[in-house]
Amino acid sequence: MKNIVVSIIAGVAFVLGIALVTNSWDKRLESSNTIDVTGLTKVDFTSDLIVWRGSFSKKAMSLKDAYAALKNDETIIKKYLIAKGIKEESLIISSVRINQDFEYRYDQNGNSNRVFNGYNLSQEVKIESADVALVETISREVTELIDQGIEFYSYQPEYYYSKLSDLKIEMIASATADARIRAEQIAENAKSEVGDLVSADLGVFQITGQNSNEEFTWGGVYNTQEKNKTARVTMRLKFGIE
Repeated sequence: MKNIVVSIIAGVAFVLGIALVTNSWDKRLESSNTIDVTGLTKVDFTSDLIVWRGSFSKKAMSLKDAYAALKNDETIIKKYLIAKGIKEESLIISSVRINQDFEYRYDQNGNSNRVFNGYNLSQEVKIESADVALVETISREVTELIDQGIEFYSYQPEYYYSKLSDLKIEMIASATADARIRAEQIAENAKSEVGDLVSADLGVFQITGQNSNEEFTWGGVYNTQEKNKTARVTMRLKFGIE
């Protein structure tokens, strides 16, 4: 009985071994009959949309006085920007942020006391416009408001492209065509022909400033600091070989 069991186990092991070897060989054949290529395309473009932000603030011991002074600054800022050519519908002013300012003072015995130092109120201005050149100029000249007693801080503009979706589709098509050409060149050198497409994987879409040394990341780079940008995308294709 023991010999029969051993024989059965040996027979099953033999069959499984043949199946594994056959499967491994089939995969080797499959691997040897395909080719992996990566296509790349890059496009330089200029942003057609700009987003610029700035902030202003007022401080006073009385909340009412701080608010009144801040609203007066808001009126002056709106008039200034509209006079510069900004359309009122493109101008967004945030709600008022209120912070109570405290400072620690020490008495002659070294004991610290928290002393109220006034209300600090602030607001943010945001402009989103297709007139990139105009907003760029304003972002540099807005410090003129200082002459009117307004503490205004200008942030660096952000640049975007409104047709990015269409551009990405065009680039994927171009990268795919580039990968096909590479596959055909490799197949020709090997005296073979490119067969059907087996699989296609989209690489990471990267947008960097033109002529910059920005590093690519696995999650993708999206530069908003530069007006002139370069977009890159890769396509990894696997073809059958005939």
